[in-house]
Amino acid sequence: MNFQDFFNPDRVVDLSFFNFENAITACYYADKDLRVKKVNKNFRGFFPVLGNVKDAYFPDILKQLGVTDEQIQLFENEIHNKGSVLIPKVKIIIDDKERLFSLLSTKTKNSDFEYLNGIQGQFVDRTNEHELTKQRDSLIEGQLKDKQIIEEKSKKLESLATRLAKYLSPQIYKNIFEEEKDQGVSHRRKNLTVFFSDIVSFTDLTDKMEPEKLALIINSYLSEMSTIAIKHGGTIDKFIGDALMVFFGDPETLGETDDALKCIEMAIDMQERVKELQTHWRGLGAVEGISVRMGISNGFCTVGNFGSDLRLDYTILGSPVNLAARLQSMAEIDDMLVDENTKNLISTEVETEFFQEFTPKGFVRPIGVFKVKKLKSHKQDKIRLSHKGKRVEINVTDSSDIRAAIEELKSIQEAYEKQLDKQD
Repeated sequence: MNFQDFFNPDRVVDLSFFNFENAITACYYADKDLRVKKVNKNFRGFFPVLGNVKDAYFPDILKQLGVTDEQIQLFENEIHNKGSVLIPKVKIIIDDKERLFSLLSTKTKNSDFEYLNGIQGQFVDRTNEHELTKQRDSLIEGQLKDKQIIEEKSKKLESLATRLAKYLSPQIYKNIFEEEKDQGVSHRRKNLTVFFSDIVSFTDLTDKMEPEKLALIINSYLSEMSTIAIKHGGTIDKFIGDALMVFFGDPETLGETDDALKCIEMAIDMQERVKELQTHWRGLGAVEGISVRMGISNGFCTVGNFGSDLRLDYTILGSPVNLAARLQSMAEIDDMLVDENTKNLISTEVETEFFQEFTPKGFVRPIGVFKVKKLKSHKQDKIRLSHKGKRVEINVTDSSDIRAAIEELKSIQEAYEKQLDKQD
């Protein structure tokens, strides 16, 4: 009896397909004879006209979708002769509208389970990207004189790519698509440091400001805070209106002490950045500026995918989450509070001050709460994002691309030099 005979073939195929079940692309798995054995939800959602495709011949599926004979022939030749195929542009009509997909497929090999020797592939929807590219190419080919229009279209394409990349926190993206560890267990208990922040009197701000200006301010604030969180290795859990939740210790950890220190360093950098941007935000309409409260706690949380069949969030649950939110609400304006666990982890590197002792809901004993004062030693490699001289004041309002800010300063310098040349 062979090793594979001890296992249920369908179950093994299901497990091998696990990473693709909730993928944002339309994925399929076929046997070596190109008979489809498994598709994910997005495959059925993208192509509802196909119905049940189990055991269907994949080239026949392509034919039914309207893929050209030349591309079907290319698929069969490449997959049989080279073991993989990439067709960058596959046009498919869905609901009377043409959409553009890339089709990627490769042979899978497994010496232990012969029924895993087949073809695995996916359709990637490139329609929006292709439409923007066509618009940009059309402007270039038309040799339009207005260079600004071309730059705006290119920036729009870059902005789209940036937004798409931020749907997942970088650490989560890496964990899903690059890590080789077993993904079979979707939930686990881990010691995490949890951070909450919230803008003081944000409701009053929303009542006083126009929606457009409010959006500029809140997006600027969250963008800057997110940039700092990612720089320090934090996993951005979610935005809740103006509130921000970040945790340290999953999917990557430096150890509970260093995770806690990273969180504190992040929070202090956020406080400094908020101070630097006050003039900018007042100019946008926040007359009294923006003040932020912060709360940090440490403890064991359950981490993993939570939600419904229609939507999942990679998030954390547990009393440290509730405690961090409570500490944030207790903090004074522009202050940061930490619980006793966090204080003990950071005590050698961070100066703290006792704030009070209280018993949170669900806790059996009171816990100590401490106010973070400052780091005992300061790092010297932080880039200053503001400058005030005798005649010029500079404030970088978007720190996500410092080199782009430098180029903008150079262009300003060149513009002034041209004006001076004209006066001479």
